[in-house]
Amino acid sequence: MSTTLDSPVAPMRPMAPRVKMAPREPAREPVANEEPAIEVRNFSFWYGRTQALRDVSFTAPRRAVTALIGPSGCGKSTLLRSINRMNDLIPDTRVSGELVVEGTSVYGSVIDLVAHRQRVGMVFQRPNPFPKSIFDNVAYGPMLNALCTRRDLPDLVEECLRRAALWDEVSDRLDSPATGLSGGQQQRLCIARALGNRPTVLLMDEPCSALDPIATQKVEELIFELKRDYTIVIVTHNMQQAARVSDYTGFFDRGGVLVELGGTNQIFTNPKQERTEAYITGRFG
Repeated sequence: MSTTLDSPVAPMRPMAPRVKMAPREPAREPVANEEPAIEVRNFSFWYGRTQALRDVSFTAPRRAVTALIGPSGCGKSTLLRSINRMNDLIPDTRVSGELVVEGTSVYGSVIDLVAHRQRVGMVFQRPNPFPKSIFDNVAYGPMLNALCTRRDLPDLVEECLRRAALWDEVSDRLDSPATGLSGGQQQRLCIARALGNRPTVLLMDEPCSALDPIATQKVEELIFELKRDYTIVIVTHNMQQAARVSDYTGFFDRGGVLVELGGTNQIFTNPKQERTEAYITGRFG
C-alpha cells in the first residue's frame, strides 16, 4: 500500500505510551492481484488559491475499514467529499491527480455522477434524516433510482433497517416521522438510507461526533459488521475510535499531506514517521 510521505524521519526511541488497543480481529489483507476498491493517485485539491490536499496517494482495500485521522483543517473531509464529487457544489475549486473507485476514474470525462453517487454512499457528521417517515427515508433512494419494484420495497426497507441494527427498534412505527428518533437512531437510519441505494463503498465523516457514548458504541459495532460486505472510509478525530473500528489508518498533517498510512495496529504501536508518533502520543494536535 503506497503513501505520500514528507521527509522520512526515523521514529524516536524510547516510545511514549500508546493508545490502548482493544482486542480485535487481524486486519484483512488485500488478496494478491486484487484491484483495490479505492485508489488515490497524487491527488491535490484547491479551494480557490488555498491548497487543501497535496499529492495524496494511497489505496483502500475492499471490505475493510480505512480510518483517516489528523488535526482539524488537514484535508480529511475534503478528501472524503472528493471521492463522491460533493465538492463540485463549491465554487472555484480544482483538482489534480486521480481518484479511482471500483476501476472508474471519479473525475473522468465519461463518469455518470448519479450512478457514482449511488455506488458511493455518504454518512455525515450530524444525522440528517429527510422530513419524511422512517419507511420513506429508506425507500426514497431505491424508488428514485428504480432499484426495486414497489411490491419489493417493504422487504428492501426491512433488510436495510436490519443491516443498520435499527429494525427491532422501529418496526412497529415505520410511518412515524424520522425526526422523532433519537440522535443515535437517526444516524443509523441515515446509514440504512445509504444502504438502500446498494452501494459498494460507504464514506463516513465523523459519524459519531454528535452522539453519546452508548449511541457511539452501537454505530461502531455496526461499522464492524458492515465491513463484511462494504468498503468503508471513516474520518474521525477520535483516535480510540480509529483504533477500535479500522483495519488501516492514515495520518494527515496540516497542509493536506498524508504523512503515513498502514495497518492500524502498526500505526498506533510502531509508526514509521516522527510526526505520526507525535500526534498519536499527544505531543501535538
